[in-house]
Amino acid sequence: MTYQDILFEARDGVATITINRPQVMNAFRGQTCEELIHALNRAGWDKSIGVIVLTGSGDRAFCTGGDQSAHDGQYDGRGMIGLPVEELQSLIRDVPKPVIARVQGYAIGGGNVLATLCDLTIASEKAQFGQVGPKVGSVDPGFGTAYLARIVGEKKAREMWYLCRRYTAAEAERMGLVNVVVPHDQLDAEVARWCAELLERSPTAIAIAKRSFNADSENIRGIGGMGMQALSMYYDTEESKEGVRAFNEKRKPDFRKYQK
Repeated sequence: MTYQDILFEARDGVATITINRPQVMNAFRGQTCEELIHALNRAGWDKSIGVIVLTGSGDRAFCTGGDQSAHDGQYDGRGMIGLPVEELQSLIRDVPKPVIARVQGYAIGGGNVLATLCDLTIASEKAQFGQVGPKVGSVDPGFGTAYLARIVGEKKAREMWYLCRRYTAAEAERMGLVNVVVPHDQLDAEVARWCAELLERSPTAIAIAKRSFNADSENIRGIGGMGMQALSMYYDTEESKEGVRAFNEKRKPDFRKYQK
């Protein structure tokens, strides 16, 4: 595959996958998801690779979720909602390598979900986290909700989804969403330190540990499959479309006039 939306680099046992769409705050479209899936498979099953780092280009954003300009009722790719996001999310869990989220800026919406799903998250002090679904007529009815609650607790997860607030890197660390926060200019050095330490460990032991951790929350994959079916139907409603229109028109949405 020739990548258009991402960058891929493999060096000294570390594969770095970078969402390269800074013009839209590294939001993903169908093509982006396809390339991320390809790159994760490429790195995940390469025995010369011991760690995968997922990040975004530039300093402003790690990832801000689905690209609303590619969202017209459904997104512009394949899958239940026009994005193979279920496959992408599952693959982060399924590859037998630790996946580190390097978060240098906004991890919002689907970007927050990606950071949540990664095995480890290392953040710059400039990073911000949060969900936006109910503000734009969307939701992540699987790993983005149920697995998030496993990490930060039910009350905090519901707060994040219902109110759509933003959280600093320090707040995210306190709630367990982030492993460590470092000064912005030390982010790459910190990620490199963690990668070096992981590369000294037994890859088979880590792979077994990862699958063992995943087994405890594997039922969420089924919840997500059912939820995505409902989400697909929701995207066809005027209530959901109002969120997309309002976002693109830079105004507040009026969801309630479309509520059934």
